Amino acid sequence: MAKIGVFVGSVFGGAEEVAEDVTRYLTEVGHQTQLFIEPTLEEFLAYQRDLILVITSTTGQGEIPDTLLPLYQALNDTFPLMPQLRYGIIALGDSSYGEDRFCGGGRQFDELLQQLQAKPLAERLDVDACVHFDALEVAMPWVVGWTKLADAA
Repeated sequence: MAKIGVFVGSVFGGAEEVAEDVTRYLTEVGHQTQLFIEPTLEEFLAYQRDLILVITSTTGQGEIPDTLLPLYQALNDTFPLMPQLRYGIIALGDSSYGEDRFCGGGRQFDELLQQLQAKPLAERLDVDACVHFDALEVAMPWVVGWTKLADAA
């Protein structure tokens, strides 16, 4: 089974709740999983030969939440190339804020990881609060599929 770091960016706790449930599931199915609520660069880099799952909400302006922003900035500033890193992103957002802001936190993190040469295992999951009141309804099936891809890789 895989070693998976789950890195969270949350504004009002919704992404953190999703991450807690996802981490519990990943552990139950046998993965070595750790949850990072206010992640550091060092914690992130410790997983660069493993798997990373980023679960993040988005601020009203389409930005990365304060709990995840220092990690994003540190990655952007140091720009460590990570060609062995495989990852997934669950982005939580609200399409009523407009297309350019919708799931902006996850979109920005996804773009940075690709610039760092990390490889997505699956396409980013964008969860729209206007359509799915309970983000887990769409996040859990995606995570199940993502872990199957991880196990096959």
